[in-house]
Amino acid sequence: MDGDYVIGGVFSIHYYMHTVKHNYTTMPEPLRCNSIDSRELRFSRTIIFAIEEINNSTELLPRIKLGYQIYDSCASVPETVHVAFQLSNGLDPVFYTADNCSHSGMVMAVVGESGSTPSIGMSRIIGPFNIPQVSHFATCACLSDKQQYPNFFRTVPSDQFQAEALAKLVKHFGWTWIGAVRSDSDYGNNGMASFLDAARKEGICVEYSESIDWNHPLSRIQRVADVIRRSTATVVLAFTSPADLRLLVEELSLEPSPPRQWIGSEAWVTDPDMLKFSFCAGAIGFGIQKSVIPGLRDFLLNLSPSEVAASPVLTEFWEDAFNCRLGKSEAMDKRLCDGTEDIKTLQSPYTDTSQLRITNMVYKAVYAIAHAIHKAVCQETNSTTQCDKFTRIESNEVLTQLKKVNFSKNGYGVSFDANGDPVARYELINWQKSERGNIKLVTVGQYDVSLSVGQKFQINRNLTWVDGGTQVPISVCTDSCPPGTRKVLQKGKPICCYDCLPCPEGEINNATDSPDCFPCPKEFWPNAERDTCLPKPVEFLSYNEVLGIILAAFSVGGACLAIITAAVFYRHRTSPIVRANNSELSFLLLFSLTLCFLCSLTFIGAPSEWSCMLRHTAFGVTFVLCMSCVLGKTIVVLMAFRATLPGSNVMKWFGPPQQRMTVVSFTFIQVLICTIWLGLSPPFPMKNLTTYKERIILECALGSAVGFWAVLGYIGLLAVFCFVLAVLARKLPDNFNEAKLITFSMLIFCAVWITFIPAYLTSPGKFTVAVEIFAILASSFGLILCIFAPKCFIILVKPEKNTKKHLMNKNPS
Repeated sequence: MDGDYVIGGVFSIHYYMHTVKHNYTTMPEPLRCNSIDSRELRFSRTIIFAIEEINNSTELLPRIKLGYQIYDSCASVPETVHVAFQLSNGLDPVFYTADNCSHSGMVMAVVGESGSTPSIGMSRIIGPFNIPQVSHFATCACLSDKQQYPNFFRTVPSDQFQAEALAKLVKHFGWTWIGAVRSDSDYGNNGMASFLDAARKEGICVEYSESIDWNHPLSRIQRVADVIRRSTATVVLAFTSPADLRLLVEELSLEPSPPRQWIGSEAWVTDPDMLKFSFCAGAIGFGIQKSVIPGLRDFLLNLSPSEVAASPVLTEFWEDAFNCRLGKSEAMDKRLCDGTEDIKTLQSPYTDTSQLRITNMVYKAVYAIAHAIHKAVCQETNSTTQCDKFTRIESNEVLTQLKKVNFSKNGYGVSFDANGDPVARYELINWQKSERGNIKLVTVGQYDVSLSVGQKFQINRNLTWVDGGTQVPISVCTDSCPPGTRKVLQKGKPICCYDCLPCPEGEINNATDSPDCFPCPKEFWPNAERDTCLPKPVEFLSYNEVLGIILAAFSVGGACLAIITAAVFYRHRTSPIVRANNSELSFLLLFSLTLCFLCSLTFIGAPSEWSCMLRHTAFGVTFVLCMSCVLGKTIVVLMAFRATLPGSNVMKWFGPPQQRMTVVSFTFIQVLICTIWLGLSPPFPMKNLTTYKERIILECALGSAVGFWAVLGYIGLLAVFCFVLAVLARKLPDNFNEAKLITFSMLIFCAVWITFIPAYLTSPGKFTVAVEIFAILASSFGLILCIFAPKCFIILVKPEKNTKKHLMNKNPS
């Protein structure tokens, strides 16, 4: 239709083109297009509806008539380029003269094309002529490049936004392992590239990425179908055109694959023709917002017979829809239409206006161009609009005004950013089965780039999934690593494929899918699941455990034995055997042995500052007192036999006062050593965190190792000295030679403490204390049994031997 200003339109009204091989020796055959696309026909009719609506209105372009030139690109890039040249030729001066101010034939702007690849070809042709191009369905992010496509605008959002939305959708449902299929076109390749980039940022891995095209041989389509059937990913994202995906799902329907959850791009997820594939029920994807265009349905259905007959395209649509032929049509194999055909009862994408999505993008594109023309030729004066249809404008003026367009129509805003893109708003579409078993498109959420980060993506109703399930399908390469484990990537696999290894000893992880474990604080240790740090159990030799009870019993028993022995000796203090063995030193020795037995009790129980200082000093002093007494008894034996020699008065120099002084002197030296030790670096309670990793040993640190070994060394020195003297006195004549008993006791004492040193140094934790207690008890029992048991035996069991004659060896053998 001619007009004062003409708007062009390019649509893929047919989607199959018969291709022939050119031999470049004869003229090629004319282009033949088959298989009418009734949805694209609806788009083309929407341009006519919008232009007539504008022409009949006095608000936007009063007294100006818009015309249109609508072409069929046949979903072919060569044909789209051919159409672009036809649209550009409208600028040739041959179409107007100085006498004709009408702009008839001059195309101010073009609406189209539906595909990204044809739109790219068209933009490169009409761009140099500054003819604005407003696409309703070309979503390739590459078209936002104003360096290459300065004349390109679109009312549909860029795939860059859709790719980000799809990545967030996949991440939202926890799908980290998916398959991907794309159209082998600018739309599919660029869209998938944007998605893969966004998915990588979200931590999503793609098992396979395959391309398809309706021009590909069947074998290639079959290969892609086999990849989908064999894959472990249960979710498949298809960034394809409807025509390309239709071939793939038809191939999949021949040999059904395991259930797959489909995620769709806006190109096919809202295409009514795709809803016939029932095994795709549960599919989800983002679609353009559903809208309402008042009056459009009536316009589409108002096709008079004369109007249909006058248009070859409408004639073809009518004959294809009702399977009949009109007049002299070439479809001679069909019956003649009899006039009973009613388009209002026709179920076709052309008549279906319940899901006006892309149609609204066409509608808004026409109005955007009309607003740009309005700004170029109209003036606002006194609340009225004055437009001059004789104003000659160039297409570049419309191009300039398009960049400034900002209006609202039927409640939907229209504006373009610096890249010619609109504000991205999507609806989340779910394919749900109705009670009748048909698949219907249900809006379950939305994605709005203009909102804040936390509000961009919203789901506001329940979804149904593949096979009608209500549980979200699982699609992961590896199940999530539970707390207590860490992720270790599998060599040569994507980051979503990993092994779950338990946390190392001493480390925990309380998060899911964490790549690292973290060490517990020093005084904590992981639980069995290694997901929580628990306080380490504190261990020390206590009275509540069997070992502590046994050692305490022996300690108390030894002390009681020493007291009983002292009582026996006191009871028989006047008997020859008691008097002959220096009763004063014997009682002092028994007293020191009692203290030796009891001092081992200070090693049992939780160490404290006072107990740590007491246990070592008490042990050192009591044992030196004990050794001093034994040493005194040994010296007395030696001196006594030396005194029997003629002219010897040695006992005068080692009488009872000298014996007491010897014991006090030797003991004082140990007291002095202990005092220096406690004054400079005393023992103190310490938490041992190194011996055992999983528990704390509460023990007494020596403070000064020199002090400890000095105390122990002094005891050893006295023991060795005593042992040497006892060995020297062992063969002295006596019926009851006490030197032999002292020798034997010193052998036991030295053996115990020599074995104590390596055992003490190698025993772990509380067993170090147990070894020390054992050495104290063993040496104490050795002394009391070796020195006092034979005497008690004679006193209690063999009283007849407890005589002076027997001791002096004057009784016959």
